[in-house]
Amino acid sequence: MSRSFEAGRADLTLGVVGAGVMGRGIAQVALEAGIAVRLADARPEALEEARVFIAGMLQRKAQKGQLAETEVAAALGRLETVGTGAEGGYGRFAGCDLVIEAVAERMEVKHAVLRDLERAVGPDCILATNTSSLSVTGFAAAAERPGRVAGFHFFNPVPLMKLVEVIGGLLTEPWVLDGLAALAERLGHRPVRATDTPGFLVNHAGRAFGTEALRLVSEGVCGFAEVDRIMTEAAGFRMGPFSLMDLTGLDVSHAVMESIYHQYYEEPRYRPVQITAQRTAAGLYGRKVGRGFYAYPEGRQLWPEEPPLPEGDDRPVWIGAVPAAALDPLRETLSRAGAELESGERPSPRALCLVAPFGGDATGAAVDQRLDPRRVVALDLLFGLEGRRTVMTTPVTEAACRDRALALLGAGGAKVTAIHDSPGFVAQRILACIVNVGCEIAQQRIAGPEDIDRAVELGLGYPHGSLAFGDRLGPRRVMAILEGLQAATGDPRYRPSLWLRRRALLDLPLTTPEGPL
Repeated sequence: MSRSFEAGRADLTLGVVGAGVMGRGIAQVALEAGIAVRLADARPEALEEARVFIAGMLQRKAQKGQLAETEVAAALGRLETVGTGAEGGYGRFAGCDLVIEAVAERMEVKHAVLRDLERAVGPDCILATNTSSLSVTGFAAAAERPGRVAGFHFFNPVPLMKLVEVIGGLLTEPWVLDGLAALAERLGHRPVRATDTPGFLVNHAGRAFGTEALRLVSEGVCGFAEVDRIMTEAAGFRMGPFSLMDLTGLDVSHAVMESIYHQYYEEPRYRPVQITAQRTAAGLYGRKVGRGFYAYPEGRQLWPEEPPLPEGDDRPVWIGAVPAAALDPLRETLSRAGAELESGERPSPRALCLVAPFGGDATGAAVDQRLDPRRVVALDLLFGLEGRRTVMTTPVTEAACRDRALALLGAGGAKVTAIHDSPGFVAQRILACIVNVGCEIAQQRIAGPEDIDRAVELGLGYPHGSLAFGDRLGPRRVMAILEGLQAATGDPRYRPSLWLRRRALLDLPLTTPEGPL
């Protein structure tokens, strides 16, 4: 690390350019960490709004007992606002050890700021960009000293989202990245290192959640609400993909999907679906406009009602190929619901035939097991029988057989969702794609396994990191699901990453780092 930059120094001075939401958030956490901050903006009113906001946030912490009044006063005393509207406005940054720009996401704007900063700061001052979507290497191209330029990407709201991406451009020097990582820890954030690739780490890792959900809906498998219910009540996510897109704004989500897809030269794994383009054109952005995938009367999400469970008839149940560990719990569940279970090698002519494929669909299971497709219903046992249960039918499953399955699996108040035939149901497909994208990030050396999982948990709020999720499900099972999807659809979108394939074949955890050369 440069001798002139020590993240733990008591007299460290940080410059922040841009007093918007991100800039004032970065300034707040730096002030709380005891760092002097010079916050700059071309608009005087933005600086005043930022000062009032920061003071209010610090006072709120004092009221909660998280800061003493003396600490609030000292923090505000370390804040200096700097107007950059006049020529030479960046002169106050001359003594800064690090400057972070958080201006508009337009490269020409950022380049203009970078050129002004380089004329003002000392030769060892680190210059960082908080960009979420632009190339760090491209940003540094306008610098006279590109080696001291890096990405330092915080997430909104900065005080609550305890993650920051540290991104090196092609010419960034190692001491810069080490210094930024150390500073992130001083600010109370977890640094994750990533190379300069489209989406960096978090936005890249999040590609599969929304795009695969959209693909399911576009294929007519089920509706938006069904996907969200399955992913929250079965897979354990805090929010389903469509609720999430409504929260972030579809205009934002759609632009990111398209941008990353094209920046990766139409990589099929990131391929968007036409649904978002249509809904964006219609202005159905989500919460901020009152309607998106859901309606928001008075700001509250309105969920469509679920149809009541049918009563079903009394036909017996024959269980086909099911994982051994799930067989006894499934038998017990069905017996408690009053089902007569058949034990013969083949089902009787009237029996409901329950199957549980991984990566396959109900039609394929019926053909493989030589069953009457009119009586076949598939059950997703990826998460056993905990939480919401998902059943799917073949194109010709009789309504009576579907209703019998729903009645038995929904007995005792259990939640059940019925979907049309889909290789990999809903949760299997989405989770396998999430794991596969995480594996590809590791394979491309964009980030290490530990940083990938940390970024996914903290930045995306998933219940587990991408690779850790794969290890919980089993790498061989995840690969089998993807291979089943690719065989059924012919779509290279589902080809397993080499990182996944090699570790599955070797029975290694997906979190196993690459060995030395």
